[in-house]
Amino acid sequence: MKDTLKIGETFSFAYPITRERTVPAFYPDAPEFQQMPEVFATGYLVGLMEWTCVKLLAPHLDEGEGSLGIHVNFSHLAATPPGLTVNVEAECASIDGNRVGFKLKAYDDQDLISEGKHERFVVMWDRFNAKVAEKAAASGAASGAAMQANTNAGMIS
Repeated sequence: MKDTLKIGETFSFAYPITRERTVPAFYPDAPEFQQMPEVFATGYLVGLMEWTCVKLLAPHLDEGEGSLGIHVNFSHLAATPPGLTVNVEAECASIDGNRVGFKLKAYDDQDLISEGKHERFVVMWDRFNAKVAEKAAASGAASGAAMQANTNAGMIS
């Protein structure tokens, strides 16, 4: 990771909420979710908060690096129906080697809907993917990276 990331740096991201990002769409095979209200799902909210942090980090990463979410601690304070836009504000709160902490807030068109903290760890993708492939091989499962490599080599169709 480059030394250009500074504590206090911010990034904002706006995302329109569609029916595909509501609770019933989160796990379509879960009948319990199908009975719930059509509002922005907490699981998608967590992903959106993480995505905002990924975008904040991106210009500060070296070639071949990426980041992984290692901790989330968010509230979900208000329901957001489809048609509204969620605006996420992220701030770099700490840097400890490859561990980066963020403070976040999210608003829809009317309310503060979430606030909390998130941590990401910067990794080299090649080393990370090798460890995932090793784990998958040890368990007899094919990792996504291994499957993609085999597909590219014509081994899986």
